[in-house]
Amino acid sequence: MTGTVDDPSGEIDNEASMLLDAEDLAEQGVREAYAQVALALTGLGLVPAEITEIIDPDAPAYTVVCQGIEYPIVGPGLPDEGAWGRATYALFDLVNRQLSGHDQWLYAINGGNDLIGILMTPDQAARARRALLRRSDWPYLPTDEPDWSGMFRDRTPPPSPSRWTGWRAR
Repeated sequence: MTGTVDDPSGEIDNEASMLLDAEDLAEQGVREAYAQVALALTGLGLVPAEITEIIDPDAPAYTVVCQGIEYPIVGPGLPDEGAWGRATYALFDLVNRQLSGHDQWLYAINGGNDLIGILMTPDQAARARRALLRRSDWPYLPTDEPDWSGMFRDRTPPPSPSRWTGWRAR
């Protein structure tokens, strides 16, 4: 295998991935995870940007700042259940902004406690998607949209039983 994705098979080299854990990110761990990703940026010949974490334990509030962009993760007015997604988006967005103009991007695979990051080109990500049967295993670029944060789903959730009684869990 050469690179992060095998050319003929589309198999992802998991040894090239970084465990990032969305729960850890949301619990004031973006800077620590970024230190791991910054090593990969340095390996690409880039100078990693500085990031700042603003933490207010009284609010409670947690915001990450990079290159003048603020990423609120936890704070008044933000729903608690979206913190993992906001933290994931923050890390991947601030890294991918630095990779602008480069041939590789930091892609996410999985989510939640199983979140990993891996550098690959868009072509490698497309090859991996063709090789992987389950859409939920596909590499993706996290978004700031709630719920799935850009992650591919195997199927859409069923309608509520009150609206359609013909659905049964399998």
